[in-house]
Amino acid sequence: MHVLLCEDHDLIASGIVAGLTAQGAVVDRVGSASAAEALMRAGHFDVMVLDLGLPDEDGLKLLRRQRQAGNTLPVLVLTARDAVTDRVAGLEAGADDYLLKPFDLRELAARLHSLVRRTTGRAHNRIDHGPLCYDPSTRQTWLQGEGVDLSRREQAILHALLQAPGRVLSTDQLKDCVYGFDDDVESNALNVHIHHLRRKLGNGIVETIRGLGYRLGPAGKGA
Repeated sequence: MHVLLCEDHDLIASGIVAGLTAQGAVVDRVGSASAAEALMRAGHFDVMVLDLGLPDEDGLKLLRRQRQAGNTLPVLVLTARDAVTDRVAGLEAGADDYLLKPFDLRELAARLHSLVRRTTGRAHNRIDHGPLCYDPSTRQTWLQGEGVDLSRREQAILHALLQAPGRVLSTDQLKDCVYGFDDDVESNALNVHIHHLRRKLGNGIVETIRGLGYRLGPAGKGA
């Protein structure tokens, strides 16, 4: 899960980044509406956490502008504004969920997983693909009913492919799902993670489409 965090309070932002990263998410943090828009143009995100009290403009203005432009990225508004009118305004502006400060990081993570799950049309967190099962909320993987230990990067690659069955993801698209913009990524890093994923789940789990990118292998070919 690649999260765009737009929060100008350094202490709150660092806590969210640390907490979500510990739960397997990739998080890019910005502190202004303009920086958030720049990152949305530059890469792919699964969900956005948006504070409303930003230094350059109100977060609701950013949200309305993005929705008017056709951006369907799921957005969770995170704010201290607790009046019913504020919550209604946030939802009417295009927010998909609303969480008040102070909050529990476990609840934030659960709500983000729920938003991502809804956008992919799933009724529950677990994703089944033949003999392979993956639960992004617990970061557990099973193959033929046996638990498989995957690294955080391997989980991110698997999750991205499972969410796009039948689609070819380019190298850049897959990197967007796995790495943050500030990560120092070696040129062959993605290939190394895919190699390890195939070794653990079977060569057929990731198909290389020459010149285009990668695709989830057919169900049943992971073993």
